[in-house]
Amino acid sequence: MRRLLVIDDHDDIRENIAEILTLAGYEAMTAPNGKRGVETALQEKPDLVICDIMMPELDGYGVLHLLRKNAATENTPFIFLTARTERGDFRKGMEMGADDYITKPFDDIELLNAIEIRLKKYDILQGGYAADEKGVGNLLNDLNSSGLLNIDPTLYELEEIPKKLSLYLEGRRPKFLYYLKKGKIKAFRVHEDGKEYITNLYTAGDFIGYLPLLEDRSYEDTAVVLEDAELALIPRDEFLSAVYNDIHIATKFIRLIAQNVKEKEERLLSLAYGSLRKRVAAALVDINAKFNKSGATPAGLDISREDIAQYVGTATESLIRTLSDFKAEKLVEIKEGKIRITDLAKLKNLLY
Repeated sequence: MRRLLVIDDHDDIRENIAEILTLAGYEAMTAPNGKRGVETALQEKPDLVICDIMMPELDGYGVLHLLRKNAATENTPFIFLTARTERGDFRKGMEMGADDYITKPFDDIELLNAIEIRLKKYDILQGGYAADEKGVGNLLNDLNSSGLLNIDPTLYELEEIPKKLSLYLEGRRPKFLYYLKKGKIKAFRVHEDGKEYITNLYTAGDFIGYLPLLEDRSYEDTAVVLEDAELALIPRDEFLSAVYNDIHIATKFIRLIAQNVKEKEERLLSLAYGSLRKRVAAALVDINAKFNKSGATPAGLDISREDIAQYVGTATESLIRTLSDFKAEKLVEIKEGKIRITDLAKLKNLLY
């Protein structure tokens, strides 16, 4: 049962709200002023706080300030409840980190809807999303489906791009967030010696190009279509406006970016110091996860040996020799040119 805290110095209003919440299936706690409210919040750690602004001893702004400073309550959803309707009050509350602002008088449905939306948002933003395109895609899809973010790919223009054509080029400024509806795409960089190094692989359901947009920089790689693709083009300004319109959503994306950069650094270190066998094994596991999102029995990997070699950072001949060893060890099988992983667990935990 979700536990909610109501802070209001008017006894009738406070108890009426608590009764509404109880009837709606929540556990309601109350506090008669801001000071008691902060003490209760820090002790009980409620799932959401509903707080009046004009109160004795400590007003609602002070309550929000203290809760946002404490690590235990800094992300707790917070709804202001007030009779004041001046625009400056609304702006001040939202800039301080309030999640919503309900003006008295209000009806029960309005209050309960606001609570439901804010709890849903909290659950999404506290979710353990992977710091890659799949994780970002899941986050964007969850935010869209909950109504907290309005960048539904089905509402945007679709573009079809044939195999071998470029989606974007290194050094160019991004104009869109891309949603890959169908097909496969690889992103790569070219070293000084002319060799390609694959930085990422994308398949249906992935969002592409969010990092350059969020970091306001040019593309650091080039993206080329591996299999005829169909993409939704979400304009840069609409994506950034949707993300940065909510400080909590923006913070979630920033944390994913930091984690994504760390994981890419670890992959580069693995390429530099890991054995070829471990690098190839890790690449096969990674590619399988990207191309086989259902989680069912690993299917054949529809990707060329050259592209796998570029993903690993090795010569194609070296990759082929390693794949031959894996086949002999019954880690993979090769049929009609496609690689199928037969022992995923062992491949993941290859010791040398």
